Amino acid sequence: MRRSLLAFLAVFALVGFVTMPPVTEANGLEIGSTVEAFSLPDTDGKMHNLDSLRGKKGTVIVWLSAQCPVVAAYKDRINEIAAAYKDKGINFVGINSNATEDLTYVKSNMAEFGYQFPMLIDKGNVLADKWGATVTPEVYYLDKKNVLQYHGAIDNDRSGKNIQEQFLKTAFDSALSGKAIEKTKTAAFGCTIKKAKAE
Repeated sequence: MRRSLLAFLAVFALVGFVTMPPVTEANGLEIGSTVEAFSLPDTDGKMHNLDSLRGKKGTVIVWLSAQCPVVAAYKDRINEIAAAYKDKGINFVGINSNATEDLTYVKSNMAEFGYQFPMLIDKGNVLADKWGATVTPEVYYLDKKNVLQYHGAIDNDRSGKNIQEQFLKTAFDSALSGKAIEKTKTAAFGCTIKKAKAE
């Protein structure tokens, strides 16, 4: 009898655990919200603010990592998209919030991956927490007035071999042609941002 009761309780506990909704972090920025101005240093310690970096037609803030294999798989696509849309008035800005990556490592990675846009350092992951960024790569597309238009993944396939949806490029093309962006939010995937431990 006791064994039957214990078995029942074990199954009940397991079912309860499986069906519980996952605990998620704060949503951060909402689509349609205006981003507050921020200032962060680059890898040389020079301060930059959002207004000085934004493009005439918008800005993409992309969270990156020097050690993430998913970012490595995306580096060529990121560089190609950044170059193609810079000519159309959209600037890219990289942000590194990883507590495990020092400046020397981040700088050498920038050279290795060939990024042609600024890389800002979010020490203590303050901006990442404020915006709700959790993985790398994760993109936020702002219009020329710093209003969030798209948030999430760059496309649907981390390997780049089976891309069926170009989320970020589609958002760009819709906005630049004056059309509404149909898919404004997708689930970003990649490596978890290695955040600083609270003191």
